[in-house]
Amino acid sequence: MAVCRCLVVLVAALAAAAAGAGTEEGDWDPVIRMPGEEEPAAARGGEPLDEEEDDGVGTRWAVLVAGSSGYGNYRHQADICHAYQILLKGGLKEENIVVFMYDDVANSVLNPRQGVIINHPEGEDVYAGVPKDYTGEQVTAKNFYAVLLGNKDAVTGGSRKVINSKPNDHIFIYYSDHGGPGVLGMPNLPYIYAGDFMKVLREKHASNSYAKMVIYVEACESGSIFEGLMPEDLNIYVTTASNAEESSWGTYCPGMIPSPPSEYITCLGDLYSVSWMEDSETHNLKEETIKEQYEAVKERTSDSNSYGAGSHVMEYGDKTFKGEKLYLYQGFNPENADITYKLLWQGQKSVVNQRDADILFLWKRTKIRDVFITV
Repeated sequence: MAVCRCLVVLVAALAAAAAGAGTEEGDWDPVIRMPGEEEPAAARGGEPLDEEEDDGVGTRWAVLVAGSSGYGNYRHQADICHAYQILLKGGLKEENIVVFMYDDVANSVLNPRQGVIINHPEGEDVYAGVPKDYTGEQVTAKNFYAVLLGNKDAVTGGSRKVINSKPNDHIFIYYSDHGGPGVLGMPNLPYIYAGDFMKVLREKHASNSYAKMVIYVEACESGSIFEGLMPEDLNIYVTTASNAEESSWGTYCPGMIPSPPSEYITCLGDLYSVSWMEDSETHNLKEETIKEQYEAVKERTSDSNSYGAGSHVMEYGDKTFKGEKLYLYQGFNPENADITYKLLWQGQKSVVNQRDADILFLWKRTKIRDVFITV
């Protein structure tokens, strides 16, 4: 009986202490955790986990490349800026994200919203805050290779920011532009050639400076960069917007559904690109896997696997780690911790292949009677 009375007193004392904590220092968290177990994001004020807390993950790095120039290619820089905002919200640090873009779109006289870039007809500005690491003449294949290899001495101009990664780190590369058989465009010659890129990836692997790498490529014939060339033993997983023989597709174009605001004369995004980014924005990336995103993007980009309009999303390289969670590469946005998936895509209403998107822009531009400028 004495023992029981002691237990009752102890429980009452603990309850009183908990109530006091709730009134003086905020809500009391009654959950008992084992040593080393994380508290929920909400209890941390919604802040993302520090890299030191993500035991075993290492640092997340990213390289974002818009390989074109000119207002007619608005969508490529819009894609890259949008990707930057997703990674930043996911907790990647600005110092670990390297951005390549010509930077001639936001302030172009053809841009109806000066200093603003959008990647969706109802989207917010994705340009604000994007670092200008390599712009204009600095957007070169040479600088791209040097940045990926962490070779600051080989960089010409720019911020001189490079991927100074370590053996335990994870790297995400995203490229958006035009392409052709065995080649990816760049605004300054030479282009990125498949053989050169494979050589750089092998050199990066030989340096033992990353754990795993994921590469997303938006370009026509983008599969040709990797098909029959991409080794499976480099700890690198790749997806491309198209196979080796077909165009990739633009979306959110004038006159299409959904259409950009009426003042725009160019496409706002690329189909494969907005598919993966809108998927990332509507999922908890600590739960969604690389494979699940690949399947979702593949379905949308192929027009629900009908290919009535769209392309074949492909995968190459090491496919053994597709079961890993996306947050390892794109980070984790605490706002998505308890997200209820909202389907933004209700079937592809209309898209245009990348090359015809250029023609569409030129045709729309002829409708402008009051502007005469060389882009």
